[in-house]
Amino acid sequence: MVGASLAGLSAARALRSKGFDGRLTIIGDETRRPYDRPPLSKEFLSGDMAEADLALESATDDDLRAEWLLGSAATQLDSNCGAIELADGRRIRAEGVVVATGSRARRWPGSDALAGVHVIRTVDDAIALRADLRAGARLVVIGAGFIGGEVASTARKLGLDVTIVEAASAPLQNQLGRRLGAVVAARHVVNGTTLICGVGVAGLTSEHRGLHNGDGARRVTGVDLADGRHLPAEVVVVGIGGVPNIEWLTGSGLRLGNGVLCGANGQTGIPNVVAVGDCAAWLDASTGVAHRVEHWTGALERPAIAVSALLSGGFDPSSPVKPPYFWSDQYGSRIQFAGIAAPDDEIVIEDGSYEDHCFLATYRRDNRIVAVLAIDQPRLFTRWRRQIAATA
Repeated sequence: MVGASLAGLSAARALRSKGFDGRLTIIGDETRRPYDRPPLSKEFLSGDMAEADLALESATDDDLRAEWLLGSAATQLDSNCGAIELADGRRIRAEGVVVATGSRARRWPGSDALAGVHVIRTVDDAIALRADLRAGARLVVIGAGFIGGEVASTARKLGLDVTIVEAASAPLQNQLGRRLGAVVAARHVVNGTTLICGVGVAGLTSEHRGLHNGDGARRVTGVDLADGRHLPAEVVVVGIGGVPNIEWLTGSGLRLGNGVLCGANGQTGIPNVVAVGDCAAWLDASTGVAHRVEHWTGALERPAIAVSALLSGGFDPSSPVKPPYFWSDQYGSRIQFAGIAAPDDEIVIEDGSYEDHCFLATYRRDNRIVAVLAIDQPRLFTRWRRQIAATA
C-alpha cells in the first residue's frame, strides 16, 4: 500500500478480509498513523476535537499484521521488477501494489513563504491555521468549495470577519449547478459571511513584518480581485482544489492524466497495480469519462473493489461501484449530495423548500434520476440515495 491514509487503510482491511495472508507493507510520507481529514476544517479547526480523536484505526486493525513504513515518501515505481523506491533510499519489493498516495492542496502561486496564507489538507496545516484564527481578524477564503465553505463556517463561529471569493457564479456550481449553488450562497450570507462570486483573484498583497526570532518574513495583507477591488486580510485560506500525488509514478508505465487513469474497478494498465483514493481517476460507466472522486466515502468503499480486482485479476461483480457521495457541514446545516449532475438536468424539489433551507431535490436526465441533493434531510436523502445506487 503506497499511501497510509483512509484509502490505503481501507485497502489493507479489504485484503485481509478477502483472505490475503501474505506480507503486507503500508508506506506513508507523513509520520502519523492514518487519521480522519474531514474534521480538519470543522471540529478540529475550531478546537472542539483533539488530535487523538482523528485516529482511523480500531482495535480490529491489530489483525492487519502490517509493516508500517512512515515518514518517507515513495519516489519511484519500477513495474518491471516490482519494486518501490523510497526517499530515504529503501527499496521495497512487491508482487502487488495499491497506489493510494492521495492529493495535496493546490497553493496560490508564490505564497509558500508568505505568513498568514494557508491551505488545509493535513493535521499540521490545520494546527497552523488555527493559530491564526483570532476573533475579530479579517479572513479571506479563496474558493467556495467544500473546504472553503467549511473553513468560512468555522471561522464565523470563532468570531472572525469572513469574506469568500469564488470565480464561478455560485458556490459548488460544478457539483450542484448554478440554481442550487445559489441556495448554498444564501446560507453564507444569512450567517454573516460576505460572498463575492463571479470574480477572480488577481493576486495577494503583503508587507514585511517586524523581525521575530531573527526572521524578516513577509505577511499577507490582503487580496486583489480581478475587477480592481482590494480586500484587506490578516489571514487568507486557499481552497482551490487538489493536485493528485502522481509525480513519483512518471516512467512507471502507468497511464497518468488528472490522476492515475484506471478502469471501472481501479485496475491500471499493469495487471498487479491498482489505484484508489484521491489520486485515482476511475472510469465512470455512466459518462464514459475517467475522473477522480475526492470524497471520504469513495476512499472508504472503493478500495475493496480494487482489491478484489487485484486478487482475482478481474472485475468483482458482487461489488458494484456506487455513485459518488459527499457531505459538507456548514453553519450548523448538513449538505448531502449523491450522483453526477449535468448543467442541463431537470431539477425537481421533492420535499421542503428553498426558502426554509431545508429540502430534498432530484436531478433528472432522460426520465431517470441521476443525482440527489439534500439540506438537513438526512433520512429522506438516505432513501433517495439507495434508489440512485440501485438504478446505477
